Amino acid sequence: MSEPGYIRSLTGLRAVAALLVVGAHAAFWTGRYTPDLAGGAFSRLEIGVAVFFVLSGFLLFRPWLQTAAGERELPSTRTYLWHRARRILPAYWITVVATYAIYLFRDDAGETGLGWSGFLRNMTLTQIYGPGHLHTGLTQMWSLAVEVTFYLLLPVIGWLLVVVVCRRQWRPVRLAVALLALVAITPLWTLVTHHTDITFTARLWLPGFVAWFAGGMLLAVASATVKRCNPYGMGLLALYFLLLACTPLAGEATIVPTDATEAITKSALYLAFAMSLMAPLVIGDRPGPLGRLCSSAPMVWLGEISYELFLVHLVVMEFVVDMLGYRTFQGSTVGVFVVTVAFSVPIAWALHRTLERVIPSGPRVERRSMTVVRRDDGNDAADLPEPSRVD
Repeated sequence: MSEPGYIRSLTGLRAVAALLVVGAHAAFWTGRYTPDLAGGAFSRLEIGVAVFFVLSGFLLFRPWLQTAAGERELPSTRTYLWHRARRILPAYWITVVATYAIYLFRDDAGETGLGWSGFLRNMTLTQIYGPGHLHTGLTQMWSLAVEVTFYLLLPVIGWLLVVVVCRRQWRPVRLAVALLALVAITPLWTLVTHHTDITFTARLWLPGFVAWFAGGMLLAVASATVKRCNPYGMGLLALYFLLLACTPLAGEATIVPTDATEAITKSALYLAFAMSLMAPLVIGDRPGPLGRLCSSAPMVWLGEISYELFLVHLVVMEFVVDMLGYRTFQGSTVGVFVVTVAFSVPIAWALHRTLERVIPSGPRVERRSMTVVRRDDGNDAADLPEPSRVD
């Protein structure tokens, strides 16, 4: 297994995912979630969330693959968690505090997520565990709550796969089978949450989306074993899965449809799209048109601040809709999207650069040929072997 290095195009792909999410919210606020093919296409822009989750699974699982290949010891859980917390929490906390402060002086704060209990729920990323905790301007954070749960469980999952399943040996077939079992948790969880009396917010918990993370982990295994990938064929396959997702097969315009079969179908189509889209960027040496686009300087720059863009864009959009004089579910989707991005990007850049300068880098592992390096998504990752670019 070769050493995982910096894949420039993956940083740009994060920008694509973030823009898709912004587009989904712009379409929602301007009333484009209509019950027709066009409305289905607008609502499916939320597929950017699946791309984010697959990216996380791919990037964060690679150190454990190196252990399975005998190239390193098990990753340091302490260092890994520190770097995850350092990257995620400061910017998130600032956004939550600022949003709550803003809505103290607005009349349209809504009826959920209010008071100290709502504030504490949002600050601790536990707002998805029970109804009534999502705050206006922060509703997109449900996906971050899911992702953070995956971060916390990954050391356990990685240990089970590497030590128990593979016995610290490079056994890609065993890994693939175990990861497919992890994928199967999502449809099983969907059936449970749709056919029992468990709280409906359980549909937004990690088991409902673990298949997307596992898909990224499968791509990490494939990137170490598969030598070629046709970017044009995979691009057409991704488009095919996206078009299928825009049909009634994937249910209504919501992240988890009310019909269990439609919810499972949608989840599978989103996973297939994200994996097909990403495969040429990580397998072989022919990234194709998408790889070249995502490797361009503007896309890489935007990808570096994509997390902060995700954090701030929704509260900015609330003000943009008011500024443009639009009523709820009316107005220009393109206009709201463009103006929201124009205002959000400088805020995201300032937040990213400020925290990058003031937050300490944290613990480093003293290990021969190991260092803390810049990860593919622009964040620090613990203990990867020396890559093509080092901070």
